[in-house]
Amino acid sequence: MKPSLPQGTRDFDAATVRRRNYIFNTIRSVFELYGYQPLETPAMENLDTLMGKYGEEGDKLIFKILNNGLDNPAKAEKIKEGFAKITEGKSSKDITERALRYDLTIPFARYVATNYNQLTMPFKRYQMQPVWRADRPQKGRYREFYQCDADVVGSTSMINELELAIIYATVFQKLNVPVEIRINNRKILAGLALLCGGADKLTGITIAIDKLDKIGIEKVKEELQQRGLNDEQVLIIESFLNIRGSNNQKLSQLTELFSGNETGLNGVAELKFLSNMLSQFEITNGKSIIDPTLARGLNYYTGTIFEVKAVGVQIGSIGGGGRYDDLTGLFGVPNVPGVGISFGVDRIYDVLTELNAFPADVSGGTQVLFFNLGEAEATKAFELAQQLRDAGIACELYHENSKFDKQFKYAEKKNIPYVAILGSKELEQQLLNLKNLATGEQKTIPFAELTSIRF
Repeated sequence: MKPSLPQGTRDFDAATVRRRNYIFNTIRSVFELYGYQPLETPAMENLDTLMGKYGEEGDKLIFKILNNGLDNPAKAEKIKEGFAKITEGKSSKDITERALRYDLTIPFARYVATNYNQLTMPFKRYQMQPVWRADRPQKGRYREFYQCDADVVGSTSMINELELAIIYATVFQKLNVPVEIRINNRKILAGLALLCGGADKLTGITIAIDKLDKIGIEKVKEELQQRGLNDEQVLIIESFLNIRGSNNQKLSQLTELFSGNETGLNGVAELKFLSNMLSQFEITNGKSIIDPTLARGLNYYTGTIFEVKAVGVQIGSIGGGGRYDDLTGLFGVPNVPGVGISFGVDRIYDVLTELNAFPADVSGGTQVLFFNLGEAEATKAFELAQQLRDAGIACELYHENSKFDKQFKYAEKKNIPYVAILGSKELEQQLLNLKNLATGEQKTIPFAELTSIRF
């Protein structure tokens, strides 16, 4: 049987891993620059930790883990009973009690709630780990993928939102990716729900609006009607979705729309503060855009929301996040405000590939291959290779005495830029032939000068 991978997962070869590490290291360096500390949490969480936190669409995508113990007759019987309950439309812990994490935010909230009394507030952390979603695989969408999150809890200050937006801008500037940083506020969407009859309509409205880019405004209107909104309410939402112009013009239109609506106006005020502050800082390689249609269909967002898209590349968002002022309340520790952002590393990788934006030297790897031309020669070559390694230069000694052609092909296939040739004559004269495979240039150098060469 031919081996295969599960759909939506991938193997990464050496070149890919090095390019991904370039992305990780770039993001990590900026997180550290702003005082965020690293954290890691388990790949699996208890199912009740995750369920009900991502909205009806998100809950469907959680990878549940089948309970162990099938070799135990008593447990196996309970699992059978659990499947019988499911066929009747009921849930059962007999089948599954754990699941793979869907994102890094909810596990982080669980961590904060568990360790709240030991943490220094505000607590700033970053996390770079894989997550899993039972989604339909397609370009830029995988079932196993990495997220890189930065969150700060214990503070309501919008300086945090400002810093996170600038972190986005700085990272993508360093990666040489032009981006649009789109911002909105869930209080604006909550105000819109109030204009349309009540707060209970917020979830339905945000789920429908979140699909605008995918299905278009007419289909969104149809879905809103299916969710119980009447023609007048749908018309209000349509006018909201048609807000256009500069950031200041959008703010003006939103202020007019929410006249007398305190919730909506609070959202506009926060959006105005963030937009005005960002305009005072030069953001190269991108721009911040107020986008009233941005919904971020996750139930836990309560204030500012972010989404980042690459300019000139047909792919979904490559970053997103927002404020969640009571996320830890889900775990019995209420009133802990927080805000965070996430980088979609796998999509960023695809963007850098499409834009050909990876640095030429990012692949790294072996710099010098020492040819193996006999026992005495190889012994000396190994000694010289150790000197280079001590100097921080990656090198290899070919594993056996073989023909030149075979050793050259090995270097070429591994993209090793230099080969070092040490034969019996060179060994006697304490010399080494160093050849640049890209240019064909070859020079002879004394053993003593090897570590002073710039590769």
